Amino acid sequence: MNVKAQKKVAAKLLKCSTKKVKLDSTRLEEIKESITKRDIKGLIKDKAISKDAGQETSRARARKIQEQKSKGRRKGAGSKKGKINATVSKKERWMSKIRAQRKLIKELRDESKVSKETYNELYKKSKGGFFRSRRHIMIYIEDHDLIQK
Repeated sequence: MNVKAQKKVAAKLLKCSTKKVKLDSTRLEEIKESITKRDIKGLIKDKAISKDAGQETSRARARKIQEQKSKGRRKGAGSKKGKINATVSKKERWMSKIRAQRKLIKELRDESKVSKETYNELYKKSKGGFFRSRRHIMIYIEDHDLIQK
């Protein structure tokens, strides 16, 4: 019994390979007689022709990795791809740096450790990108004797 043509049509309808098309061995006569697309659609509906499920790629590993990443794992230096600006933009790095510096300067002013004039000077210097970090501000203050007693 040659049912190659029927298998081809069924494969097109099921959107799969002819290898994945499974025929019911008890209804081979009926399948052989069907010639139109409509006939084969009817046989698919009656489950005389079906698509073999086959084995798909497992997503178990991918799910496990995603779960780890949601916990903050697998994000070390060795996992990063792209330049530094790809992970954290220049603007975001600047914002976090300047906010930390301004917070420190305000704390020093509120605790009366630096005068208002010194505060303004430090504020402008940090705005201009003079200081690398909070620590750099503290070193600058100590070197220039700007702390009030």
